[in-house]
Amino acid sequence: MELSQVRLLVTDFGVMFRFYRDVLGFTPQQDDERGPYGKLSPPAGSAAIALQTRAHFRETVPAVGNGAPDNAVLALKVDDLDATIAGLHAHGVQLLAEPSTQWGRLKVAYLRDPERNLLELQEWLTLAK
Repeated sequence: MELSQVRLLVTDFGVMFRFYRDVLGFTPQQDDERGPYGKLSPPAGSAAIALQTRAHFRETVPAVGNGAPDNAVLALKVDDLDATIAGLHAHGVQLLAEPSTQWGRLKVAYLRDPERNLLELQEWLTLAK
């Protein structure tokens, strides 16, 4: 398992985007402060911070995001989502919703840790050429 990103669920996307880009010096993958999603890398080049509006998150994953007061999503990249889920089920962990495919490139599943923090498991799909 690999840390993919820390995603902050934000209310004012533009303010947050400009803070990470202009104040902290992060480099955006796409320089668009309108949102609803953006990923920025720190100057040292380690794991990225992603910003996503709460409204967009609720639209993307309604079974997970509706009514939740989450401010962050810890995204973890896995090689085989089905195998990871089977291992979690063996430990009694329940998913918040059935796995889904997002943007045609990620197969994702959501769960909460014992302190109720939101975790997203990501299997990056190979795009057909």
